[in-house]
Amino acid sequence: MDFNVKKLASDAGVFFTRAVQFTEEKLGQAEKTELDPHLENLLSKADSTKNWTEKILRQTEILLQPNPSARIEEFIYDKLDKKLPSRTTNAELLGQYMLDAAKEFGVETPYGSTLITVGEYQKKLGEAEREFLHTSAVTFLSPLRNFLEGDWRTISKERRLLENRRLDLDICKARLKKAKQAEAKAA
Repeated sequence: MDFNVKKLASDAGVFFTRAVQFTEEKLGQAEKTELDPHLENLLSKADSTKNWTEKILRQTEILLQPNPSARIEEFIYDKLDKKLPSRTTNAELLGQYMLDAAKEFGVETPYGSTLITVGEYQKKLGEAEREFLHTSAVTFLSPLRNFLEGDWRTISKERRLLENRRLDLDICKARLKKAKQAEAKAA
């Protein structure tokens, strides 16, 4: 482990001067270089896109899986990059109960034959629901997550870098202004 004291001191100095510049700008004691209005517009659109994407993603997850503990389980499986075990939907479970009841009552009875018909369709509805949930997760939720975890992180990183460069520019401008004032007083 190579511990470079000079680099640490330099980084601390840069951080401190940026913090001073930022604070002075907020207090109105230092000039702030304004960014291009088009860039400001893009940044506000990016913030809005991020906020709405998070809300839409969260609400869609709640719609697709209303059970909070099941959502947490899905989240953990997703973060561990493991395949989520297939769950029986409520419609499939109801269909299976109807088929089991039909066997007990007898398929030749009107009640039993009706339960078989309704149970089979209920199971088909449940399978369609499961397929819909899977398709929604893959085609709708995944791109939203990819934006938040990929593109938005890049945007945030570049924004921080731009803000640091702007602060450095303003620091240099303030030093130049002070040097010119000192030179004018000396002359």
